[in-house]
Amino acid sequence: MTDYLVKALAFNGEIRAMAARTTQTVTEAQERHDTWRAATAALGRTLTGSLLLGAMHKNEEKLTVKVQGDGPLGAIVVDADSKGNVKGYVQNPEVNLAPNALGKIDVRGAVGTNGTFSVVKDLGLKEAITGQVPIVSGEIAEDFTYYLANSEQVPSAVGLSVLVDNQKDDCVKAAGGFMIQVMPGASEETLVEIEKRLADIPQVSTLLDQGETPEFILGRLLGEENVEILETTPVQFFCDCSKERFASAIITLGEAELTQMIEEDEGAEAVCHFCGEKYQYSAKELTELRDEAIK
Repeated sequence: MTDYLVKALAFNGEIRAMAARTTQTVTEAQERHDTWRAATAALGRTLTGSLLLGAMHKNEEKLTVKVQGDGPLGAIVVDADSKGNVKGYVQNPEVNLAPNALGKIDVRGAVGTNGTFSVVKDLGLKEAITGQVPIVSGEIAEDFTYYLANSEQVPSAVGLSVLVDNQKDDCVKAAGGFMIQVMPGASEETLVEIEKRLADIPQVSTLLDQGETPEFILGRLLGEENVEILETTPVQFFCDCSKERFASAIITLGEAELTQMIEEDEGAEAVCHFCGEKYQYSAKELTELRDEAIK
């Protein structure tokens, strides 16, 4: 089943909501970066949350989410846009910890509970807009929720979940999430109803693994009769890196460093942090880039 995201309104516009299935997206990230269990769960949650956050925007707007905790994972960095594209990586992908007290993957222990959660938005203006809050839990979903409430002043509930298969090389069985946002003027009755439903819903990844859809999840969260689906968008892991883009970066190294690479290494390899793609440059190609650098 393909990944997609659903946008909806509920309770006559009092609530804005989104839900997404991201199983294939997270699987591709896991395979590209060869992440271990805890890293897969943390990166998968951040990819899913960033997709939901990106879907709040429009046109060519983009954002970068960075989770910099004090746990063994190091930094998690994810780029997302408003069109359902996302890419990301974790600094230390080979992290796996003992299960937490609930028998679940210890994402909090892997991420850490001290550090920063930041979002940099490129809205097509002269300068990017940055919002930063402290990490409040390290479980990722709560950190997205805290960011939205404190940096964007939007009361929200965020649920993010990655189900990793213990039996099959720790592959991703299911992944997804939801984001519910309270609009100004929402009634107390609506909030009480949603809180009650939030307390009762199983993990998103469990529902998706059982074959349920993002639409079904919104129905469980908000009541089918209250939900108005607005649009559905495909989502995917997509990296826009290319050999040409890396070449532009290599040129900026300058004549001396390029000469050293040509004479000592007889070539160069560039590796994209976001997707792991490798690009080879021969001595001849580097010479051409050096010639361009000294023009």
